[in-house]
Amino acid sequence: MRYTCSAIFLIVFVLMAAMISELPAQQTADVKNKRIGTAAATELLIPVGARDLAMGGASIATTLGADAIYWNPAGLGRIEAAAEGLFSSMAYIGDIRVNYGAVAVGFGDFGSVGVSLKAMDFGDIPLTTNDDPEGRFGRTFSPNFMVFGLSYARAFTDAITAGGTLKLVSEQIGRVNGSAVALDIGVQYHNVAGFQGLHLGVVLKNLGPQMSFDGTGLLRRATSSDGRRPEQFYKSVPASFELPSSVEIGLAWSRSLNEAVNYTVSGAFANNNLGLDGYRVGGEVIYSMGKAKLFARGGAEMSPKGADDAQIFGPTFGVGLFYSTVGVDITIDYAYRSVQYFENNSMFTLKLSF
Repeated sequence: MRYTCSAIFLIVFVLMAAMISELPAQQTADVKNKRIGTAAATELLIPVGARDLAMGGASIATTLGADAIYWNPAGLGRIEAAAEGLFSSMAYIGDIRVNYGAVAVGFGDFGSVGVSLKAMDFGDIPLTTNDDPEGRFGRTFSPNFMVFGLSYARAFTDAITAGGTLKLVSEQIGRVNGSAVALDIGVQYHNVAGFQGLHLGVVLKNLGPQMSFDGTGLLRRATSSDGRRPEQFYKSVPASFELPSSVEIGLAWSRSLNEAVNYTVSGAFANNNLGLDGYRVGGEVIYSMGKAKLFARGGAEMSPKGADDAQIFGPTFGVGLFYSTVGVDITIDYAYRSVQYFENNSMFTLKLSF
């Protein structure tokens, strides 16, 4: 009975994702999406975790543990240790650094719980004003962008796990701030229909109301055109903007060549409401030797685009090392992503499993 209910849940979830993916987003003619560039909180789209980034983001069917919180929260339900701590740092574009930390804990039959925090470091930016257009006074400012997440996942059967992440988005530049709430919901189905090594993943990302903005920085001194009121402050009413929601569906095939070598080949499709759709491919080879494992990974994302569309991110590559010690397992991952127009991205991830 438990298996039947889980299968029904999976079918309903996949059908819901398929219907959402059909919502108007991109025009098929010349693949021009006139809504590109209108999304708020685009920091939600910045990837974290070197393992899955190195595989091009195609691993939504196999990601697990603390790594899965960003990519597919259902994978949190497959945590292989009692607890995991993860820290990731990436040199992004334009001297921006993205730092990310997550903690995941398994509670047996209750499921797994995780908390995460993504913070962007913009450095000190020269402050220019009408009185100091060249910033000669030496004043600086730094935007403050953060995403806090609370995740929960559990296994319904040995094959099916489901999970979700509630995210609080906060942006602040000077005296203006923005806030939003977003939700990720995901499912993983391993060994689909009894086929060993065939895995399916589905995730709906960044579902939520529009992002709103507020703050004293929106006040403007002006004189009313109606009546005889003196000059005073009036508040500019800012527009709200939609979050960059998406539906992602992925498949993976995992096999063993021998006792020491295993490999996984993954593919995924991402339907984005305010961006180009993406087709992702990736793979991972694992070489085991006693208490240690070596990883080699690669991937890419391709987007059908018109003459006016651009995809600045190119192929990804990465390596990793796992070593088991008494009481703690240590994993170090590195990912490299080529970028057009800017410096290439480099990401390091350290994970401790207890």
